[in-house]
Amino acid sequence: MTHPAVRLPRLAGPPAPVGLGRAARWQHRFDTLPPLAWLALQAAALWPHWRWAAARMLDGSDDPLGAIAIAALAAMVVRLESRLRATPSPGWLAGALLAQAGATAAVFWAPPLAGALLAVLALALGLRAWLPSGTPALPLAGLSLLSLPVISSLQFYAGHPLRLVTAQLSTWALQLSGVDAERSGTAMQVAGRLVIVDAPCSGVQMVWMSYFCACAVAAFTGLRDRRFLRLLPGVGALVMAGNVVRNTALVVLEARPQGVSEAVHQGIGLAVLGAVCAGVVALMQLGKESEHAVA
Repeated sequence: MTHPAVRLPRLAGPPAPVGLGRAARWQHRFDTLPPLAWLALQAAALWPHWRWAAARMLDGSDDPLGAIAIAALAAMVVRLESRLRATPSPGWLAGALLAQAGATAAVFWAPPLAGALLAVLALALGLRAWLPSGTPALPLAGLSLLSLPVISSLQFYAGHPLRLVTAQLSTWALQLSGVDAERSGTAMQVAGRLVIVDAPCSGVQMVWMSYFCACAVAAFTGLRDRRFLRLLPGVGALVMAGNVVRNTALVVLEARPQGVSEAVHQGIGLAVLGAVCAGVVALMQLGKESEHAVA
């Protein structure tokens, strides 16, 4: 009578042979470490960058939105734990070690954000080394990037160009509607009143939320990397369209003699943000459904 084979848990591992030397025994111990333990050790080695990121989020110099991305990434890693490789892919592991070395050196010569970007890259490559073949990795890398406190930096470097583009597109939209509107820098002259497109209207937070939704949905649905990349321009188009709609509506209301209340201003912003994020989620889901249709 034959008995079914018993599958041993990965954590157990075979016992170390008695005759091995000290180096071989240490090698055996490393080989029996589970993937999550390796990733935890890698993350711990990058602690100076995480300390900087936490301080930047807690001192009010940046929005703490990265905590949401960290939670989503951690949930996804725990979900994938049972499917991780028994041994890492050598090529991806080598890339992770190179990025790790760069991140460690960056503590002494690079700006903190640049060093943190290298640290995130190292961790993303390390995770990729343990993922089984065919598992989407780009959405996880995107969540890793979004976990950093980047809102204030995006506002500093990209806020002004985004405000210029938004103001110009809103001006054209109003002109097509028959409204007397002209752009002057990041301000708009509408019906004889000057309305400034300020920093909150640049759409930077909408950009972050939209790409977070894209990465989270793609990661949890298993959307393939190639399809994910093809859909990213659509996410950008939704963000720009939503920002122009929000800005145009607010400019029209602000141009009135009575202006607009803060509650209405915030309500319109939240409504448009919700609509854009819903559109992004639908776009990613359609991409996944098209994969099933092709398969």
